[in-house]
Amino acid sequence: MPHDLASGAKPAGACALVIFGAAGDLTKRLVVPALYNLACAKLLPEEFAVIGFDLADHTDQSWHEELLQMLQQFVKGPANNGALHPDVWDWLTSRMSYLKGDLTDQASYQALKQKLAEVDQQRHTGGNYLFYLAIADRFFGTTVEQLGQSGLAKEANGNWRRVVIEKPFGHDLASAKALNHQILKVLDESQIYRIDHFLGKETVQNIMLFRFANGLFEPLWNRDRIDHVQITVAETVGVEKRGSFYEKTGALRDMVPNHVFQLVSMTAMEAPNSFSADAVRSEKAKVIEAIKICSKQDVSCHAVRGQYGPGEIDGQHVPGYREEVNVAPDSNVETYAAMRLSIENWRWAGVPFYIRTGKRLARRKTQIAIRFKEIPAALLRDIKIDQPVPNWLLLRIQPDEGIAFEFGAKVPGPRMRVGDVRMDFKYEDYFGTAPATGYETLIYDVMAGDATLFQRADNIEAGWSVVQPVLDVWNSEPPQNFPNYAAGSQGPAAADEMLAKEGRAWRPIN
Repeated sequence: MPHDLASGAKPAGACALVIFGAAGDLTKRLVVPALYNLACAKLLPEEFAVIGFDLADHTDQSWHEELLQMLQQFVKGPANNGALHPDVWDWLTSRMSYLKGDLTDQASYQALKQKLAEVDQQRHTGGNYLFYLAIADRFFGTTVEQLGQSGLAKEANGNWRRVVIEKPFGHDLASAKALNHQILKVLDESQIYRIDHFLGKETVQNIMLFRFANGLFEPLWNRDRIDHVQITVAETVGVEKRGSFYEKTGALRDMVPNHVFQLVSMTAMEAPNSFSADAVRSEKAKVIEAIKICSKQDVSCHAVRGQYGPGEIDGQHVPGYREEVNVAPDSNVETYAAMRLSIENWRWAGVPFYIRTGKRLARRKTQIAIRFKEIPAALLRDIKIDQPVPNWLLLRIQPDEGIAFEFGAKVPGPRMRVGDVRMDFKYEDYFGTAPATGYETLIYDVMAGDATLFQRADNIEAGWSVVQPVLDVWNSEPPQNFPNYAAGSQGPAAADEMLAKEGRAWRPIN
């Protein structure tokens, strides 16, 4: 378990968790392993139950066995001595039951309602229900409506009802607004937890603490001292078996309005008046709302798309996107997207935020790189260097979680020479690490009713408002040069040119 969660935290309150999509990949890879980690950390209450809901034919036992196969792969590693803790798994599965049901059938929800009543009696869960929508996004609105019609979404007598909604939350601005409108007819905003697993990562959460708990950085965190910011979310994997999904989505929709904009908002937000959920989320929303919306003419200058062709990663040949399973041989879907953002507020006016995300790049890497302004060169005019050493603050999200600072120092010797040096803090070295899916903190927070790390409706819609003009242009003007970067490379040349026009360059993905 993440150390901050296990240290000093109390078990969550009594509740029953219903997992819609219980036989799906998300449940097996992320949700149940997270529950197992929470159980290991003794952060699940004794008064706890899980009901798996899906259309697949399962008994309680067959569902447990299917989940166990994936969980055993997940726990391999030194932190768990390569083995599952059978007592923890037995404790968890003793509280897990399966119900076959149809998401579109009201009779299935009535059966679920009866099942929950039985669980309340057996496990004393207090009538508190958490509904986790680990399902295809086309069923989000329908499922919430069915919960409303069955009475399962209604809070009464001090009992709570909370709904976790996975991404993608909409496919464009119109669909995001429509989905918000649909679910807010049934639920209050306080009941909705739009989840983004990036926010469960320790280093993402640490951005706020790093900024606001250290007096050293706040005076530097503005347009007077920062030249620009680069945010990179790079993957070495391709679309794998998700070709059908990706053909309808693309890199921009898949990553930017959610994952990437969360990193932007946490980097650029003002200090909230407290760390309460509404205070934090209001400041994050203000950042996204302050991003200048591109005109149609601006899109060609401020947005770049790419698609990977064949190449080599880790010494192995990999196919191009158009050769992947369930991908059209002439597909024009982007697997890479980069944008130049302007945040038009007092703190950040004139400071560009460059963002990029892509598949089949040189290395898996998620990082926020903050470049500070250079000093006047007059003092160094007699020192034989091409330019002052740049100062970079690097916030590494994955895989090598930590914080680094790059600056110039004198090289030992009689001559005055400047060399690049680096101070590097790694979470693993200092705190130690344990396997985590990124969902442990988030699920625990939902049980505790803490919405700080979850997106509000206004934040979601603001993000889509920024990318919508880009989507409109890209949909109306098919690319002429796909594929335009090789697998295993840094990405398309056009992304480099976007920064070069302003005298800047991307940090290498290595």
